[in-house]
Parts: sequence; structure tokens; C-alpha cells
Amino acid sequence: MKIHSARFVMSNSSVEHCPNQPLPEYAFIGRSNVGKSSLINALTRHNSLAKTSSRPGKTQLINHFIINENWFLVDLPGYGYARVSKSTKKEFQSYIRAYFTKREQLFCAFVLIDSRHEPQPIDLEFMAWLASKEIAFYMVFTKADKLKKGAVQKKIDAYCKVMTDGAWEEHPPYFITSSSSGLGCDEILEEIDRLNEMFRAAH
Repeated sequence: MKIHSARFVMSNSSVEHCPNQPLPEYAFIGRSNVGKSSLINALTRHNSLAKTSSRPGKTQLINHFIINENWFLVDLPGYGYARVSKSTKKEFQSYIRAYFTKREQLFCAFVLIDSRHEPQPIDLEFMAWLASKEIAFYMVFTKADKLKKGAVQKKIDAYCKVMTDGAWEEHPPYFITSSSSGLGCDEILEEIDRLNEMFRAAH
């Protein structure tokens, strides 16, 4: 898939106020500081489409971007560490849940995970919650360029083993990415292209 256009549509904190077009949506979510905004910009070939920040927790709303005028990329608030008040965090966590459970246009989610770190309970818990709600998702391992060559796959294999040694019969499909080199971006877009075809066939 080639990105011909990518533009911001709206931000809001209520799933009821999301765009009402019958287009497929792909939600991107992960812990704060996982590199989500940078990856979105790399995917769309727009350096400033999503706001990047050195301060974790910058995204605090449901952000809709329309891509090629025929599908939505949805940038969701990060879960986990963020310099916001407990009441604010509770509020955006509630509308994250509402988005995933109520949004009919949601076709698939991409859960971003920092490839440098050991499996974090909050990531595992969130993915288990998605699975319990029967929400399709992919794991997206970010910042692969920060690891030495050859170390990335070992890290990811170990991560997947933790999942299959635990509650998972098999680990979800995954992508390995780097927003600085563009690694994995074409593969994600090709998969979204395939999913768009499935969405159109079903609707």
C-alpha cells in the first residue's frame, strides 16, 4: 500500500463522538514512551502527523487520522506510566475500554511493545483483556534499531515464549519495527491493505 494522503480528522474523549463513516479503523496503542507517535509518522510518511514528545503520556485523547480517504488510523492514549493525575488517567482508561468494546468500525488493533524490555505485566494484561473481548490484534515490537544486530529476534522469541509458557496457546502475530529506519512499516501497511479487502468483502 502506498500512502497518498493522511490527515488529522478529530480528537475526542467519547466513543460516541468518533467519526460516523463506515470505514475500517485500526487502533494503535501501547505503554507511554513506546514510540507510538514516531511509528505512526513513519507509517504515514508524515513527520508531524502525530505529535511526538520526550514527555511520556502526551496523547490523552482518541485521535482519528484518515488515510487515503478510505481507512482510519486511530491513535489511542498510552497505558501505564504517564505524568497525569490519577483522575485523568482513570478517565482516559475508561474511554479506551469504551472504544474497544463499543466501536463497531474497529477492525483490528496494533499493540506496541518496546523490543528492548522484558515482558511487562501491564502489556501482558492488556493483551489478555483484548483476547478476552475477542478483539483481533497484532503485537508491534518497536525500537528494533536500539538493539544490536541479531539480538532483536532473540528478545522477541523469549517474549513469545513467556506468553506460550503462560496463558497463551500460541502468541499473537507480530511485526518488528523501527521508526527511524522504517523497518516493518511496509509489512504493516501490506497487512492493513489485506484487512481492508476483508472489511470491504464483509460489508
